[in-house]
Parts: sequence; C-alpha cells; structure tokens
Amino acid sequence: MAGVLVTGGTGRTGRTLVRELRNAGVPAREASRNPTAADPDAIRFDWSDPTTFGPALDGMDRVFLLPPVESVDPLPLVDPFLRRAQRAGVRRIVMLGSAIVLPNAPSALEVAAQVRAQPGGVVLRASGFMQNFLRPHPLAEGIHRLGEIRTAAGDGKLGWVDARDIAAGAAALLADPGVDARSDYLMTGPHGMSYPQAAQIITARTGRQVRVERVTEEEQAAAYRASGMPTEFAAALAAVERGIKEGREDQVSTAVLELTGRPPRAFAEFVSDHAYEWMQ
Repeated sequence: MAGVLVTGGTGRTGRTLVRELRNAGVPAREASRNPTAADPDAIRFDWSDPTTFGPALDGMDRVFLLPPVESVDPLPLVDPFLRRAQRAGVRRIVMLGSAIVLPNAPSALEVAAQVRAQPGGVVLRASGFMQNFLRPHPLAEGIHRLGEIRTAAGDGKLGWVDARDIAAGAAALLADPGVDARSDYLMTGPHGMSYPQAAQIITARTGRQVRVERVTEEEQAAAYRASGMPTEFAAALAAVERGIKEGREDQVSTAVLELTGRPPRAFAEFVSDHAYEWMQ
C-alpha cells in the first residue's frame, strides 16, 4: 500500500501532518522513537537504530523527513536512510529543514543538498517556530516560571511560523507525489517579529504580564545547557541569536500561501489559539 512515512510523527509538525493527510484520505504512517500505542499504523523509528529504517519504509512511496534534533552533525545518521529510501523506490521526500543555519554545523546543509538531489526531493526551510513559545521549550518555561523571555537577540526580528502552516504545506506536497514543486521553500509567517514584540502580544492577548530579560550570548548558552541541551548544540543555538540581533534572519516569504492557498497565521492569532497555555 503506497502512502506517506512521517518521521517525527509524534512531534508538533508531524502529528498535525499525519492528521491532515489522513483527513484527506492519504495513508500516513506515524514513525517515532515512542510511537502512539493506540495508533495501529504507528511504527518505531530511531535515527540511531538503522534496523528501524526498513520496516518504516516498507510499502511507503513518500517520506516526510525530520532530521535528528539537537544535533550539529546529522549527516552520518540521515545518509544511510536516504540511500535506503532511494532503493525502496520512494518518489518524494519532503524534509523539514531550517532557514537558520547553526554555526559550525555544515552537515545540516549537506543533508538538505542530498534531499534536493533525490527524485522529488523538497526542502522546507522553516523560520523560528511559534510553538517555541509553548512548553516544554525552554523559551516557554521561562515565561511560565518567571514571566520573562530571556534573549540575546535584542530587537532583532525573525519570520516566526506556525508549525500548523508547515504541516499544511508539507501535506500539499505529499498528498500527490506527482504535483509540481520546487526543490526549496522558505517557510515563514506573514511578518518579522522581535522578542519584545512577542512579549507585548502575549501580554495584550492573555493578560499575562511578560517582560524581556536581555542577556549575553554566553548567558543564553549556559541557560540552554541547564535545560538539558547538549553543550555543542546549546552554544550553536545561542549563537543564532547574534544573527537575529544583527538582522540577518529578518526574512519573510509567500511559500505558505503558494502551497496551501491561504496566508500564514500571524503570531497574534497563534497566541489567541493557545491563550490557555499562558493563563495557567
């Protein structure tokens, strides 16, 4: 039975994508390290265990690829999977990549290049996820515990995008493997937004007072390490905020509109949809 393998199927984007595909009548296989027990079509998938690749791909002709998270060197893990997918006759791979390139992480770019080189390969380069403002992300935890957003990004802006819009764009590409597509889409929200602006919107929409605590890049890296992130990844993630502060990440696109036929959600709408998250 042809269908779509959704790696990272229990994550925020993958979970929504599985639902979108199934609602459209497209068979979708949820794949993750801890698959949903109640889902008969769910299957275990672990990037560190290549023996899970074959069963996950069995019978699937399309793949939504979520590379290993919190890794600055995903290529050694992803490359064997891509080769296995090609041998299995996969006709389309849609990878969730990032518009923000982590410092000292060149293999992430190599993974994206390999996906683009595959038949039907597409990379969705997502800007910052609005879902980072929801727990358990460290950004959201700071809002809940302290009523503050800690940032080294100053007033720099990012084209924050809702994971639901990414899932909708991926569904449009995966529902029909024959649909025409570019090999690369920059996925953003409708406009750039700084952390101070985000704090103002959350406060105005929920009544929860949120302030901005400006910290150094080194302090931010230490906070990420304290949250449990690997040291190298924490340093790279903190360094991204320097690029935001310098204006290098302030970019928006029309990709969501092109793929789904509707504009991307604004952050104010996202906050209204999840107001209960900050009012608890």
